[in-house]
Amino acid sequence: MSSMDSFNFKGKRALIRVDFNVPLNDQLEVTDATRISAASSTIKKILNDGGSVVLMSHLGRPKNGPEDTFSLRHIVKALEAEIETTVIFTDNCIGEKALTASSSLKPGEVLLLENLRFHKEETAGDEGFAKELSKHGDVYVNDAFGTAHRAHASTTIVAKFMKNKLFGYLMDAEVANGQRVLKSAEHPYTAIIGGAKVSSKIDVITHLLDRIDNLIIGGGMAYTFFKAQGGAIGNSLVELDYLETAKNILTQAKEKNVRVLLPEDSVVADSFSNEANTNVVSSMQIEDGWMGLDVGPKAIETYRSVIAASKTILWNGPLGVFEMDRFSTGTKALGEMIATSDAYSLVGGGDSVAAVKKFNLTDKMSYVSTGGGALLELLEGKTLPGVAAIQ
Repeated sequence: MSSMDSFNFKGKRALIRVDFNVPLNDQLEVTDATRISAASSTIKKILNDGGSVVLMSHLGRPKNGPEDTFSLRHIVKALEAEIETTVIFTDNCIGEKALTASSSLKPGEVLLLENLRFHKEETAGDEGFAKELSKHGDVYVNDAFGTAHRAHASTTIVAKFMKNKLFGYLMDAEVANGQRVLKSAEHPYTAIIGGAKVSSKIDVITHLLDRIDNLIIGGGMAYTFFKAQGGAIGNSLVELDYLETAKNILTQAKEKNVRVLLPEDSVVADSFSNEANTNVVSSMQIEDGWMGLDVGPKAIETYRSVIAASKTILWNGPLGVFEMDRFSTGTKALGEMIATSDAYSLVGGGDSVAAVKKFNLTDKMSYVSTGGGALLELLEGKTLPGVAAIQ
């Protein structure tokens, strides 16, 4: 498989699948250009080689064909600012007009195709649609890790029709960092799994148990584990259907000599509100009418020594409702511990990424993933269609 650095794009049209599914405000302006920025090094390398670039992406979830709200024309200004060059836009991703635009590109020019999901054939993985897309380039570059777990026409099927295919810089880095925590992690290795629900993280936890030394469980999902052990959790979030699952995870961890750290104390509130009355209590003894919304000070101090001793840290999911300042202490403290540790750290999953951004810690982590669902599936040990299509 060719790499970005070994491939010479001079005189080539590169068809790049990017993930420009970025947030827009009410004026349809980009409010967070992180994903655009993440693809810029791939685009610039091709242009600097003397190639031209055709970009394809989705935006949002349009239901019935073209909708202006989801038009990629709204991101052109932000894209031009990021790559410092003019971007040509075409109002379809297939058809004669789009093909004329891509086939007449000169070296150094960039074309952005309209939203792929304006065609239902995209998510259906339609071969005919993928073949039409393939006509836009001489070489296919997949740089959209965020959609690599989907066998869509532009992420997977199009590769069948392209002789030259490779990962962009972002995709390459995402896969390499994901494989590092799965296959070549230094020990002690600590995984922090948080968020609301056990159900969405079971496969990740069970796949990691053979690889890690410590498992910190936080967020709303922790209270399902407390309930499973006979604890009183008040009005805290719980998945009653997963009590046995939680018990099984604890049993498996013990058998594999993995230390499980549940928060011994919790910051509890009498309502789900930043203005709620709060208290700090044992996580196993939460009274009715109160709910756990953050980890307590004892838990934070316990984590401190574990993080300091770790050589590898994987962080997926916050420890509390960090969006509310009253309940952000645990997540912020954990982020700062990781940022100042000597460990290699991989942060992934939408809420963890949002947390490190909120607390200005992004640049202090070893790697922050751009893929939510894709990273989860990679950590679960699944083969990602978008990765397999290139490899």
